[in-house]
Amino acid sequence: MKNYEIMFIVRPTLGEEEVKAVVKNFEDILTNNGAKITDSKEMGQRELAYEIKKFKSGYYFVYELEANDDKAIKEFDRLALISNDIIRHLITKIEK
Repeated sequence: MKNYEIMFIVRPTLGEEEVKAVVKNFEDILTNNGAKITDSKEMGQRELAYEIKKFKSGYYFVYELEANDDKAIKEFDRLALISNDIIRHLITKIEK
């Protein structure tokens, strides 16, 4: 099993229900591609250190997950890059 941490920022112009829908969609992408989410943290809306895509704040989410291969990670990365709702994401492989 490989362990990963994914941090992503959802754009602040979305409503509460829309943010939940985006997060649920990306959780489903991970789990449907074989990853197991071991921990999730909603860090709320925070100010950004610098402007990203003309936004000064965003909703932060952090997930820790396990996966046998990188299929789920690659699919998350691909769709997060395409999505207008995620303004930034970071995927880190955790060595244990």
